Amino acid sequence: MGRYVIRRLLQMVPVFIGTTLLIFVMVYALGDPVAAMFGDRAPDPATAAQIRHNLYLDHPLWQQYLHYMQGIFSGDFGTAFDGQPVTQLMSSAFPVTLRLTLVAFAIEGIIGIALGLLAGMRRGRFADTGVLGFTLLMISIPVFVTGYLLQYFVAVKWQLANPAVADGAPFGDLILPGIVLAGVSLAYVARLTRTSVAENARADYIRTAVAKGMPRRRVISAHLLRNSLIPVVTFLGTDIGNLMAGAVVTERIFNVKGVGFQLYQGILRQNPPTVVGFVTILVLVFLAANLLVDLLYAVLDPRIRYA
Repeated sequence: MGRYVIRRLLQMVPVFIGTTLLIFVMVYALGDPVAAMFGDRAPDPATAAQIRHNLYLDHPLWQQYLHYMQGIFSGDFGTAFDGQPVTQLMSSAFPVTLRLTLVAFAIEGIIGIALGLLAGMRRGRFADTGVLGFTLLMISIPVFVTGYLLQYFVAVKWQLANPAVADGAPFGDLILPGIVLAGVSLAYVARLTRTSVAENARADYIRTAVAKGMPRRRVISAHLLRNSLIPVVTFLGTDIGNLMAGAVVTERIFNVKGVGFQLYQGILRQNPPTVVGFVTILVLVFLAANLLVDLLYAVLDPRIRYA
């Protein structure tokens, strides 16, 4: 197991370099960041040259990337064009989005697996049809529609929650946006669980366990559900990064000042240091989540061994 982890960590290095290089080139090579700072006004050539020098933009692109990577390893993700360090923006945004992601992840994991198990155990019955219809509806409705509808009815009309998240993002205020953020993923988790449970329910080892007189609850929990969760764990692991990166719409609707909010502001104001810095952290989150998923395979299925 130890050698496998080391090998996977080494494999992450070229993936991280290639991904960050691609993002860096896409952000810095398209357009002129200095000209974007002045808007419609034409900047003074001397002033523009001084700003490019201060931001290291007067060097070739490959040297800018090496300079950026050198700063990352020293904990410096650059400075936003308003003079605020990107690390300071991260320190205020990532804890908020992390709490929102945890709420959404718990909702999609618990409710999605429960609905999938219910539908898989009653395949072809009313419960199965109801779960399939509900998940299809969740997948079909865009996130911004779900967000505004829940915000209006639950928060504004029925006053069961706050329409906007307060400063500090307490967990109580994050339940409603967490439901919105987890909606589509919950539907996919339920469908994956339902398909896997329905397939494994007809397997020989399940019939053998039942024939031996094993209690039904133990058959479901120890055998059926455990073996059915491997594809679900794969989706959940990769979805952690998707939840953090895909919270732009949800955070805009509920005024959550997290990663999505900062990315939106960075793109809107054409602020490359903010965009590249936040996306770099999200790349690390994706890589760590994929490694965790591979390690969980061995926990769920004892037949899987890593050398």
